[in-house]
Amino acid sequence: MTTRTTRSEKLDLRLTVEAKRTLATAAAVERRSLSDFVLESALGRAEETLADRRSFPLDAEKWAAFMAALDAPTRDLPRLKRLLSEPSIFFGRDPA
Repeated sequence: MTTRTTRSEKLDLRLTVEAKRTLATAAAVERRSLSDFVLESALGRAEETLADRRSFPLDAEKWAAFMAALDAPTRDLPRLKRLLSEPSIFFGRDPA
C-alpha cells in the first residue's frame, strides 16, 4: 500500500517553452504528472549534491591514518580545560 504525504509548500518556477515541453514529455514517458516528475528529479539531484558533503570515501591508507588519529591518546590542553571549567556567560549570572 502506497501512502502519500500531504504537500503544503509551493515552489514557483519560470522556464522556457522548450524546457517545459521537454519536462512534460519526459513525465509522460514515465506516466507521471509533470509536478511529480519535476519534484522527484529535483530531489534526486539535491540528494546527489548533498551526498558529497555527507560521505567521505577514503582509501585504505587514509582510513588507517584516520583510525589512528581517533585511537591516539588525548593531549592535555590546559587552556581548553580552563575554559570549560569556568561558568558560562549564559548561565549563573543575575540580570543587572
